[in-house]
Amino acid sequence: MKVLITVLVAALLVARIAFYVVRRRRRAERKAAAAEPPAPAVRTPGRPHPQLRRIEHALGDVGLVAGREIRERVRGRIFRVGTIIMLVGVGAAVVIPTIHSGSGPTPQRVGVVGGLSSDGRQVVAASAKANDDKVTLVNESSTSQAKADLRAGRVDAVIVDSDEILLDQPINASTSPADSGLVNQVAQYLGVLRAYRVAGLTASQVERINKYQPVAVSSLVSGSKGTNLSKGTSVIGMVLLFFMLTQYCTWILIGVMQEKSSRVVEVLLAVVRPIQLLGGKVLGIGAVALGQAALIVGFALAVGAAVGSDLLHGAAPLALLSELLWLVLGYGFYCWVYAAAGSTAERQDQVQTLALPLSLPILFGYIYSISVVSSGTANAFFKVLAFLPPTAPFCMSALVGLGQVTWWQFVLSALISVCATAGMALFAARIYRRAVLRTGSRVRLRELLRPTGSS
Repeated sequence: MKVLITVLVAALLVARIAFYVVRRRRRAERKAAAAEPPAPAVRTPGRPHPQLRRIEHALGDVGLVAGREIRERVRGRIFRVGTIIMLVGVGAAVVIPTIHSGSGPTPQRVGVVGGLSSDGRQVVAASAKANDDKVTLVNESSTSQAKADLRAGRVDAVIVDSDEILLDQPINASTSPADSGLVNQVAQYLGVLRAYRVAGLTASQVERINKYQPVAVSSLVSGSKGTNLSKGTSVIGMVLLFFMLTQYCTWILIGVMQEKSSRVVEVLLAVVRPIQLLGGKVLGIGAVALGQAALIVGFALAVGAAVGSDLLHGAAPLALLSELLWLVLGYGFYCWVYAAAGSTAERQDQVQTLALPLSLPILFGYIYSISVVSSGTANAFFKVLAFLPPTAPFCMSALVGLGQVTWWQFVLSALISVCATAGMALFAARIYRRAVLRTGSRVRLRELLRPTGSS
């Protein structure tokens, strides 16, 4: 897990540095071009894709604005470089843990209370071989002594009378020393042996064996009883979610500011209404975000299948689909906030002043969710945040990855976000309509909220 988080953080830093360098270079090119006298030239606009033309025609003026945003963003160097960097980072995050896990046997010390039959020892040996572990059996005099050894870290797991496996911490906790694959497989096989004993070699033996259940796995430290899901999947998803939300919402913030400062918006508003212009911009950039996210998810699944990663096992695909859904919902909520904020500024320094407070809820939800996923447990406050639209994209995704949320809670949180997005869209459209044509100094929010005609 530490290796995975290190790789993801490094990829994120490289992406940020690359974006900064490319942006600086483009800014220098624009300044150099502005200093030279303009040369007469005729620019032939590129022909949009036929499917994009049909979408533009179907959506009318909103579709035209959205199509313009899609072409502008996809053709940009920042988008292409960023996509490549994210694909490389996701590929490394999927492949490196697989390589690391195959570097050598993992030592596991297993305590035994009440003895272990020869069949039980064969079960442990077979499970260790299947999970690439090197198991050392340690005889324990009593259950209390075994618990003391677990707390002290002298053993990683304890088999009690061949009927229970005892751990110090939940198996899905990142700090648990026990190999989850080994524990689960031994539990299942011991359940088979117990079924044989219960059957007593009678005629119903086969039927009873087919209905066997794994032996109980308990822990001294209380925690979630959910299944052991892929934490790496949740971490990857949340890093990408954070990166994309901040990136695409910042595009909206800067794009609105640039149109306002260059007075291009006056020409556009002579043709389309403010809400159509704003909606087209949000829709276009959102389509680019969704397309890039789908590409990255598909690439992660393909690489995971190729290298045999755990990314495709358990609930990992469900976690990825959850991240994709919450990318859409999170973008839908924040894009209107950033668009309204961009209409109040007309200089780059004003945008930087606005970007920090707007990104604080995103940053808080991201950091808090990463820490919860790493610990494997979520408290009541975190679960409440999963229902609040500013933090729900990260917190609800974390709960899905940990298996600590029901389907109706997930649906309820999504519905709350959709309703909040509709309200935010109406509020942002009002702010945008009042502020986008006002120039000079930065427009204050309290001025925009005053009733029309007040002084």
